[in-house]
Amino acid sequence: MIRSALRTLALPSLAAALLSSTIPACANAQAADSTALLLAQLIRANSSNPPGHTQQIADILGPLFRARGFQVDIIPTPDSAKVHFFARLKGNGSKKPLLLAAHADVVGVEREKWSVDPFAGVIKDGAVYGRGAIDFKGGIAVFARAAMLLADRNVPLDRDVIFLAEADEEGAPMNTTWLSRQHWDKMDAEFALNEGGWIIKRDDGRVQYVSISTSDKRVMSVTLTAKGTSTHASMPLPDNALVTVGRALAKLGSYETPIEFTPDSRKYFATLAKTSTGEMARLYTQLLNGTPEQVNAADRMLSRDPLIHSLMRNTIAPVIVAGGFRSNVIPGSAEVTLNVRLIPGSDPAALIGTLEKLFNDPLLTVKMTTALAASSPASPDTSLLYRVLAAESKSQWPEAEVTPYLFQAGTDAAAWRNRGIPVFGIYPYPISTDELRRMHGNDERVSVESLRQGTEMVFRTLKRVAGSSAAR
Repeated sequence: MIRSALRTLALPSLAAALLSSTIPACANAQAADSTALLLAQLIRANSSNPPGHTQQIADILGPLFRARGFQVDIIPTPDSAKVHFFARLKGNGSKKPLLLAAHADVVGVEREKWSVDPFAGVIKDGAVYGRGAIDFKGGIAVFARAAMLLADRNVPLDRDVIFLAEADEEGAPMNTTWLSRQHWDKMDAEFALNEGGWIIKRDDGRVQYVSISTSDKRVMSVTLTAKGTSTHASMPLPDNALVTVGRALAKLGSYETPIEFTPDSRKYFATLAKTSTGEMARLYTQLLNGTPEQVNAADRMLSRDPLIHSLMRNTIAPVIVAGGFRSNVIPGSAEVTLNVRLIPGSDPAALIGTLEKLFNDPLLTVKMTTALAASSPASPDTSLLYRVLAAESKSQWPEAEVTPYLFQAGTDAAAWRNRGIPVFGIYPYPISTDELRRMHGNDERVSVESLRQGTEMVFRTLKRVAGSSAAR
């Protein structure tokens, strides 16, 4: 019945359901419906970056928060259609605020490869489909609904709860780093919850583990540039720039960076060893505690999973090849852009030197082409927010283990971490490995049931961390 109602609810009815502030404390199904409906509506507001316009997201969220007594601020940027949205529920001020951060922009799509319209907010077979369902409009929906429930249930608060839907996380430059320079007073907090770690389901649907990210990899762009002689294609020369970059890519394809563990990633792999069975448990144990030969053997097997592979090392991915302009002209230059993800503490200059030695080609130059942000300190898992989030995750999914985590990609958490404010990341809904691979891919989706569970878990976390002693 719930699925049928979700499929057929018209937009005016949807808006009325979301604006309702009368959800009783025991109405879990209704709260879950509201989260899924809100996500569907957010997906319909196409905020693909570029251009990354987020004003429509603010237009959806504003009435919902205002109706519940939140103070709403919409911060314009130099790009007028890119806005940052704040909603603040006031507490008694005895403690510093708790902040929920969720980016409102999403990556683009290959429409022809989707089975549904990626911007229709389709709900079918118990799941919400669309670009951003996992990354990170699903997070907006869960964080927003959990914050709204504090107001709906009249929870007394010792600290303000700030909800932020920010622009340009997927594209910069108007992201939270820009926002922190312009409006720090609105985003200052004791700690923050953001995207990051995973709630991973086994094949039977039970949750295997909950990972809460405490740090992110850093992103570095590297350009390989080859120079050669431009001439007629009928007279090829040894210094053909495209051949030069081809040789470099061939070497890169067979090169592997060494394994590096941070303290939190070591805890994560120990959790995988504990929660896995059979051969997989043996491989994770061998990875952490084996001889060099055993570690290499475990690495070869475990690295078949691209997520696991990325968490053990710095990764280097060719993403753009540029060269040539006519079919009968050998170009005088060619370029390859590499996307590099660095484990915290890695030396970018050393990695550039390693690449130069690997290619060993006088016709090729290797250069870092984007400014690399300073490495942010890891957020401590002793923080109140981490401890409560871990406890409520365990309460929601008793069979799961909870672990800190090094996030394999990047987020906008550095805006807080660089100022000494802990940020903890989670995609607040259980997903399978298949659903994880759909993120930034095709037919991205998240289940209505996962949204329900995530909303309940985050609400309880907010209540315990921000609520007064009487509310807990």
